[in-house]
Amino acid sequence: MKEILKKLRKYEIRVRKAINSQMQGDFQSIFKGSGLEFDDVRQYQYGDDVRTIDWNVTAKGHGTFVKTFKEEKEQTVFFILDVSASQEIGIEGSQKIDIGKEITALLSMAALKENSQVGLMCYSDCMEKYVKPGKGARHSYEIVNALFNLVPKSRKTHLAGAIKQALNLLKRRSVIFVISDFVDEDYLHNLKGMARKHDLVIIQLFDPRESLFPNLGIVPLYEKESGKNIWVNTASSQFRHVLDRTYRQNSDGLEGFCRRSDVNFLAINTQEDYVPKLIKLFRIRNKTSPQRAR
Repeated sequence: MKEILKKLRKYEIRVRKAINSQMQGDFQSIFKGSGLEFDDVRQYQYGDDVRTIDWNVTAKGHGTFVKTFKEEKEQTVFFILDVSASQEIGIEGSQKIDIGKEITALLSMAALKENSQVGLMCYSDCMEKYVKPGKGARHSYEIVNALFNLVPKSRKTHLAGAIKQALNLLKRRSVIFVISDFVDEDYLHNLKGMARKHDLVIIQLFDPRESLFPNLGIVPLYEKESGKNIWVNTASSQFRHVLDRTYRQNSDGLEGFCRRSDVNFLAINTQEDYVPKLIKLFRIRNKTSPQRAR
């Protein structure tokens, strides 16, 4: 556990240094969005973001009005981490599940330092672990401990169920990070409902071997979620086409949904340094935080 915390501290210092130099110290607003609530309307002034125009008030014909917002006293940041067996792909120590846990721990520690309430749900096809939103240094340790000591009971995936359960748990608008490979079906409807109610961030984890499978001839493949061996011809053009099509449809479909639903999307390769991508995500959220307080 000490080695994990040491590694996370190193990443956190690196993230903060980069953000402080590139954003003039504006680290706080990376978790803003649901932390802003509607306050009042005022007349449009030159330079106002047109996305904040209140069209209902403007339509009354007395001028153009924009919405103003105030910061909520308490902000809730909630993490949904996929811990199913499909996450166990990649190099030892850098599998999707390892990267997912690191990112969850890193962002939760950052959010807690900004005085947000932070909660966690680890999910397979059932709730594997739930940490109620809380604050403070002790809560930070509780989340890290829960992440790195978790041994999932199930190996299967049910993202739709995880999203539905989180919606039942979170009564007030929150910033929600869903971290998964999104190798599942029929979850977009529930994800759309979450995007309407909350400020949603999607982090998709993938490993290069999922789309660049080597030509090994006829070999048995172990399907982790079912626990069965399946014989496939990896030299078959049909197999390679299905593999590539399935991966790309899954990734492109998710990214397209995020664009249409005004959801932050980030794809992370298990073999790359994810810190620069997180910093880029923070910059995007800084620019769009007024729009997200809807």
